[in-house]
Amino acid sequence: MIAKRDALSPIFRTQMSEKVAKADLPFGVPRGAVVSGWFAMGTELNPYPLMKRLAEESGASLALPAIEDGKLIFRAWVQGMQLKRVGFGLSEPGPEAKEVDPDILFVPLLAFDLTGSRIGYGKAYYDGGLSRLRAKKKITAVGLAFDEQCVEAVPTEPHDQKLDYVITEEGVRFSAGT
Repeated sequence: MIAKRDALSPIFRTQMSEKVAKADLPFGVPRGAVVSGWFAMGTELNPYPLMKRLAEESGASLALPAIEDGKLIFRAWVQGMQLKRVGFGLSEPGPEAKEVDPDILFVPLLAFDLTGSRIGYGKAYYDGGLSRLRAKKKITAVGLAFDEQCVEAVPTEPHDQKLDYVITEEGVRFSAGT
């Protein structure tokens, strides 16, 4: 799936990230909601344009994922904030940034199917993070991907967390409500 995504041209990836950012969302974004995304790594769909839109239109507070004690947590983030470099070329807010519990999470993935299952990067960080957040409150988990990342069926394990939506440049590809 990485090779398939890598084959998409940089111009296409940028244009499609912008298209997703401008699309109507199938869920509401309450004023002041905490929205978590991530910094696109390599050839991933870039969630930042959509995050920026929600901050501007809905007054959303933004957050980024961080790993603490082997678990995925989320820390408040504002554009320009100093990030710390961590493994695999990733950056995250440092411990001085306030830990938050997002209301809406944009979730990275390698592949998805039309049941809301996803393949991540193999460490189950997001599955654990989604499980912990869902035990605390109602959240909306949204996979953002290119349409080419859709597969017939994703193999799942008992710990895997389903997404509430999957959105690509072609629109909503999965909605738990339908």
